[in-house]
Amino acid sequence: LGAILFEMTMERKVNGKFTPDYLWNEKGIVSFLKVDKGLAEEKNGVQLMKEIPNLAETVKKGVEYGVFGTKMRSVIKKANEEAIKQIIAGGLVPIVEPEVDINSAEKEKCEEILKREILKELDKLEEGQEVMLKLTLPTVADFYKELVDHKRVVRVVALSGGYSREESNELLAKNHGVIASFSRALTEGLNVNQTQEEFDKMLDSSIQSIFE
Repeated sequence: LGAILFEMTMERKVNGKFTPDYLWNEKGIVSFLKVDKGLAEEKNGVQLMKEIPNLAETVKKGVEYGVFGTKMRSVIKKANEEAIKQIIAGGLVPIVEPEVDINSAEKEKCEEILKREILKELDKLEEGQEVMLKLTLPTVADFYKELVDHKRVVRVVALSGGYSREESNELLAKNHGVIASFSRALTEGLNVNQTQEEFDKMLDSSIQSIFE
């Protein structure tokens, strides 16, 4: 459905076409541009994003390359609200990724607070202002159903967050309307010493299991 690209990947070519153009026109896959610059130091149990310099220029560049949206990993806080709206105004759909640590002793409580705060922010958005949410697979099945059904949400996608692929798939199946956006669980079992055939077979098997 979609692929998250680094800026330098967006600028490279595949078979003579820039990556977003190739992905969409040859594969039917939409591109998302990673715009965050990593996480700041932990403070009060939270790691916010580092400042994102030249965001407007990056968004404009993404539009020129045919990118559909952006991706930034953080916790939704008021400080990020303007950046989210700036991306929307620039013509892209932001994926907002507030990851909850799967090893937290208070994971379920974190998710309760997170959902409450996300719903508050979504209700402030106006018609035509839409986002995607990338969330850690929740402890309680279908916990994010209100977000899946929200009129300002294009998609809710799940990050594996350190769960094994088997665990991730089991949890994903319990969350209706949520689709996979796995990286760690997707690449599980892949290594540099595999032959091309072994690599392709493993990746194909992984994708099939997540799809199912």
